[in-house]
Amino acid sequence: MKRSSPFDNTTHPSSYYYNSNSIFNSFFSLNNSTTSITFINSSLETMRRKPRATFLISLLAIVLFAAYSLLLSRDAVSHWQPDFDLDDLPRKLNAKNHVSVNHNNAKKNHIVDNEFQHQSRRVSSINFKQSFSTVSVLLPDWEILLLVSPNTPLSSSSDQFNCLFQNNHVSPARFSGVLPFTNRTTFKCDMPESARRRRILSQPMLVTGESENESHDQYPAPELLRWNFLVYESFSTEDDVVLFAKGVTHRQGYDLPPKEFNCVFQIGNEIRTAVTSSVQEVFRCHHPDPSRLGSNSRIGVSLEIIGRKIVVPSVAYYIPRPKWKPKQNDFLLQMFRSEAHLQAQLETQPKYFLCACTMVYNIAKFLREWVMYHSKIGVENFLLYDNGSNDDLHGTIKALREEGYNISTLLWIWPKTQEAGFSHSILYSKSKGLCTWTMYVDVDEFMYSPSWGKYGDNENEFLPSLKSMLPQEQDDYYNGRDGKIGQVSMMCLEYGPSGKRQHPIKGVTQGYTCRRKVEQRHKSIVLVEAVDKSLWNVIHHFQVNQGEGFRSKQLGPEEGLVNHYKYQAWDEFKNKFRRRVSAYVVDWRQNVNLNSQDRTPGLGFEAVEPKDWTQRFCEVKDERLKMLTREWFGSFTPNGFRMAWQIR
Repeated sequence: MKRSSPFDNTTHPSSYYYNSNSIFNSFFSLNNSTTSITFINSSLETMRRKPRATFLISLLAIVLFAAYSLLLSRDAVSHWQPDFDLDDLPRKLNAKNHVSVNHNNAKKNHIVDNEFQHQSRRVSSINFKQSFSTVSVLLPDWEILLLVSPNTPLSSSSDQFNCLFQNNHVSPARFSGVLPFTNRTTFKCDMPESARRRRILSQPMLVTGESENESHDQYPAPELLRWNFLVYESFSTEDDVVLFAKGVTHRQGYDLPPKEFNCVFQIGNEIRTAVTSSVQEVFRCHHPDPSRLGSNSRIGVSLEIIGRKIVVPSVAYYIPRPKWKPKQNDFLLQMFRSEAHLQAQLETQPKYFLCACTMVYNIAKFLREWVMYHSKIGVENFLLYDNGSNDDLHGTIKALREEGYNISTLLWIWPKTQEAGFSHSILYSKSKGLCTWTMYVDVDEFMYSPSWGKYGDNENEFLPSLKSMLPQEQDDYYNGRDGKIGQVSMMCLEYGPSGKRQHPIKGVTQGYTCRRKVEQRHKSIVLVEAVDKSLWNVIHHFQVNQGEGFRSKQLGPEEGLVNHYKYQAWDEFKNKFRRRVSAYVVDWRQNVNLNSQDRTPGLGFEAVEPKDWTQRFCEVKDERLKMLTREWFGSFTPNGFRMAWQIR
């Protein structure tokens, strides 16, 4: 049986209704006409026509009764909707999921601020201790994300949190972390099957425990927000405001021009500013006039689609412009110019020369190997965008930090937003002065150079490093007449299961040694200052600012490569199969684009292990990185040969 979609829709029931007045007029007109004919014709003709007139009158009466019944049953009809594809939602969105904009009526110019609406409704059979002010978003697979309003005190951790739905059904609420920029606590719960059949899906209440006092509330709950049409994050730079919105751009490369949008700030009468850049899910606009902001510290912000006269639903808050702080040596720079210039450069240099950034989900068992290896070859800081992990990720990070590794994490709970997350990381790095160069690879990808295996055992020899592949000083960014190097890319080698049926205990670099012959897509290390203002990126590759003279450089296969341990033991790959983080890459579970390079060749769209899985993708035996890491991280112990990242 096909399961109903969380984003159902249908033609409005009013399209089936008849105009009752026109039916009555037709009825009486026909009746009068029949009466006239009766007086003119003979009695025999009257007897012959009478059954026909009676039949017509009866038919019209039935039609009239049916139309009247439809009117009476409108509410019942409106609760049913057929399935449709999730990607169609923005084009079939129910009117209650967005706000119409009427520039001639200030009262109608507002954002639906779901977070400030009353979230409870009449409850007659469920008792609870306490409810909390939240806004809820329906995610894929009938999962609901609840965002608690900022600065809301939560009860003790011993209480059991639950989602209470409109039909009084309860679903356990799982703590999912705290959003880093608005300090909002988040929970997730699953929508019960019984609550999915309603035409209007209402936001659940977040409640704790049970009490002896029954709670009643007469206010209805607001409608549940849909994930695929939502402004979900905001970031303020010194120069502008950056919004992240889902569902406005449906396909990569089909971006509407900036003139089609406004940013809308909710402070009494709304303030609008022009959008200056609109690419993928990233929209940049001007800051509002600070004199109009008042003292409100919780300012909702959203995106207006001018042509459609709607404002996209939003859970984002506006963060005021960061205060500019003059450099301590500005006066010296003006007085002594050259003497102070060097000092000014030193003070404004990012904290780390080379960082690594990636988006992660339940990768705790792989993280130690990835961090220790890349730290060895020059990565100084690791920035992880946590996409809602529920494994022991934070415990693993804590242990690595205690060993001296620099690791930062940001909760990025939004599904299928890898490109937007990487765009956000550029803004974040600039705002914190973190990184000069940033490497963008996944935790199953390892950058290296085949030439590193040629180094001897002499400890005084130069230690192989990714930094040697990058320009070291500002003047080195220039590379002849072709411009400045703003990005360095390396081709990928895709490794297969290599005969393994479970995760190799010595790590992926030791266990997976058989790969496909042809080199695949590239991954990049980007100069943060060289990234184009639009923040456009795809498959770990950014667009650099060509207007400033920057260009990308592709390394040859002997200079640099990426070992991508993509097709691992089946149990590991199956977990990866159900979760794709890229916004513009089709989920493997969908029966479309079966020949895409982003799919697993020959696997289809179901997570069913092929009989020959362990031997697939084994075209070339390649142990170069295995031998290199054994030399760097391996040692003999009383318990046998071990790698440094193995848990003791």
